[in-house]
Amino acid sequence: MPIKPGILQDRYRNRGTAFSLAERAQLGITGRLPAAVENLDQQAARAYAQLLDQPSDLHKYIYLNRVHNENQVLYYKLLSDRIAELLPVVYDPTVGDAVQQWSTAFRDSRAVYLSVDRPEDVRASFESLGLGADEVDLIVVSDAQAILGIGDWGVNGTEISIGKLAVYTAAAGIDPDRVIAVNLDVGTDNEQLLNSPRYLGNRHARVTGKRYDEFIDLYLRTVSELFPDALLHFEDFGPSNARRILVENAENYRIFNDDMQGTGAIVMASVFSALQVTKERWSQQRLVVFGAGTAGTGMADQIHAAMVRDGATPEQATKNIWLVDVHGLVTDDMPDLPDYQQVYARSKSDVTTWSDGEIDLLTTVERVRPTILIGTSTAHNAFTEDVVRALAAGVERPILLPLSNPTSRIEVMPSDALRWSEGRALIAVGIPVPPVEYNGTTYTIGQANNALLYPGLGLGTIVAGARHVTDNMLLAAAEAVAGQVDMSRPGASLLPPVADLRASSATVAVAVARAAALDGVATKSHADLVRAVQDAMWEPVYPTDVVAGQP
Repeated sequence: MPIKPGILQDRYRNRGTAFSLAERAQLGITGRLPAAVENLDQQAARAYAQLLDQPSDLHKYIYLNRVHNENQVLYYKLLSDRIAELLPVVYDPTVGDAVQQWSTAFRDSRAVYLSVDRPEDVRASFESLGLGADEVDLIVVSDAQAILGIGDWGVNGTEISIGKLAVYTAAAGIDPDRVIAVNLDVGTDNEQLLNSPRYLGNRHARVTGKRYDEFIDLYLRTVSELFPDALLHFEDFGPSNARRILVENAENYRIFNDDMQGTGAIVMASVFSALQVTKERWSQQRLVVFGAGTAGTGMADQIHAAMVRDGATPEQATKNIWLVDVHGLVTDDMPDLPDYQQVYARSKSDVTTWSDGEIDLLTTVERVRPTILIGTSTAHNAFTEDVVRALAAGVERPILLPLSNPTSRIEVMPSDALRWSEGRALIAVGIPVPPVEYNGTTYTIGQANNALLYPGLGLGTIVAGARHVTDNMLLAAAEAVAGQVDMSRPGASLLPPVADLRASSATVAVAVARAAALDGVATKSHADLVRAVQDAMWEPVYPTDVVAGQP
């Protein structure tokens, strides 16, 4: 006889072997579970042991996804308790493998899919969720054009939005019943997908231009009308769209782009920490960014804002930032400069004497003598011994941030950079690396992981009811992250570890909410802001009422 669907198939209310005998009788599931009655900790221990039996990180990802579909509380209990260990499994880098197999391995869905070919369905798609205007705090959306290091993956990129939301909940306690994952299916230029009989998305090239912009506008108008309190997080949009969407809509919507703003802010946190060592001010910094895409220019934007806040004029701050891309130093005579590079393009007449042709990275470092060198180029070993030695010759304690990942794409390994700079470089990287021993000192190398920042930023924005995400909120988040490290110890990390993300995120959230109030964008006030943040953090525990938790 077939078993009828019920609470055991409801991931929001199911608690499996944690149902008491009385609850099993009350719910009509007597005999449907083994005799043992377990608590959540016991269930998590068993699930973790099963997880360890999986043969690869991708298999672990699939296993955790199954747990998520069966029992949401157990899933987040696992993830929250072991966030440092499982973060690379549920998100970068393992999610990239899951994305590539998504259509082929499709089993279920926890997202909303919006097709550029059916704009008339956008409102109905959200209304089908049955959620009221005050029941959504956060929406993560991606058009999957620029996923991590793997590029355009169309509808397969849905896992990016889902994974990002999982980190928000595990790291900052954003209520998982009050979030929505969205994929904007505008087509794909990935020939592998278009030629695959199993691909589940629109089978045409990516839509661009006016039609694309109108679809983005429709999305923003619809979600802001239906869910006016939600933070609208944009993820993995292509370079030509990400910055433009943010700049054009930041004043009208509660919008946040992690690739630009989050990445920029975590870099800011690294620099905040480094400046405790150098004893310099933001307005005194000279920045060179190698790899001037949206991430690199987003970092430049945040550092520019910090310079201005510290007393520099916008013009002075701009003059202290140099971008170097595939064709060398970005200058105003280069054809077809993207809009996000134009503001920082150097006047060709100012650098004519630097070189007869393209001005390469080494020449730029020698001429500029930067205090900060950032790498977002994905050009492995681009920070050569000559470059690092030139950097160290220019300033006593250079700030060196080779942020490309994975390891095969990092601009320089910290062990080399420390040796070439004679231990003087202040380093954070985009990959996890072990401590480095040099000249009797152990250097702990911080990882510039956005998860240190964006979950707390989101929580603080929600608690404050902020109408916009301001530069000062981002700066406050960065300073709060940096405030969690002690730079008085030689070789100290510029960034805190990810092992205690919930406590870290709470600290960031308080700072962000205060900044929102100071900027006049907060719509909620709290007599005890620390308590308000703690109260807002969802915990992975079973509700007292056996039928509670129903969405």
